[in-house]
Amino acid sequence: MKISKAIITAAGQSQRRIPLQSLVDRDGTVKSVLRIIVEEALSAGVDEIAVVVCPGDEAAFAEGAGDLAGRLRFIKQSPPRGYGHALWCARKFAGRDAFLHFVSDHLHVSRAPKRCAQILAETAVQESCAVSAVQPTRESKLPYYGVVGGRHVPQRKNLYEIEAVREKPTPTEAERSLIVPGLRAGHYLCFFGIHILTPTVLDILDDSLSQLKAGETLQLSPALDALARKERYLALELPGQRYNVGVKYGLFMAQLALALEGRDRNEVLEQIVELLAQRERIEAPGE
Repeated sequence: MKISKAIITAAGQSQRRIPLQSLVDRDGTVKSVLRIIVEEALSAGVDEIAVVVCPGDEAAFAEGAGDLAGRLRFIKQSPPRGYGHALWCARKFAGRDAFLHFVSDHLHVSRAPKRCAQILAETAVQESCAVSAVQPTRESKLPYYGVVGGRHVPQRKNLYEIEAVREKPTPTEAERSLIVPGLRAGHYLCFFGIHILTPTVLDILDDSLSQLKAGETLQLSPALDALARKERYLALELPGQRYNVGVKYGLFMAQLALALEGRDRNEVLEQIVELLAQRERIEAPGE
């Protein structure tokens, strides 16, 4: 298996401007969320990157990518029919190759020398199958993520055989069908926002699209659930953290994480300590 293509989905009506938000990256450079994701994809060794966008957003996204815009191919999702449909729109770009997939409202900060996408791609090549990145997540966060259930791969601490996938399950549903032995109580394996997927997923989406009724949307999690029943499909717990920049304070938390892992770490820590000290003085009794 060779991973030479990446697909970034960025056409969600409520999230289409999120990838254009600016942050200071680990190297101290101001970049858009999109630019940081593109650099993450390139670190995994891909040669071609497609971004699925709403019609009319191409110019804004090209500007957001900066000097990497020439590496991108824009694919329009029209009309918008869901997350799975956005990925389906890039089926001709993907062809019959496995591909790296990112959601555009998540950033990833690795605690290892290698970036998250690079680790995931290397695992997929080694195992020769689809692999989704996951992170143990508290039950209270289930409304925000897709969740997998399964079992450990023998002698592989952070690798799991996926048996089921559910999108934003209730705690009751998660407890019934998504418990993974060995995880802390009240924690589940939630998607990290990066996947290596095989062409089988696009075939499943194609079949599902033909069966949609008017007004229905095509989602990805049911297709991934079907994938787990058709072929080997793994989940990898990465040595890093995901940050959903589309939720309240998400952009702030992502910025803080990038700063604390970057070259300006000491300066940022000093400013945080000074800010906390100021608040302590203001709130101290008698002052």
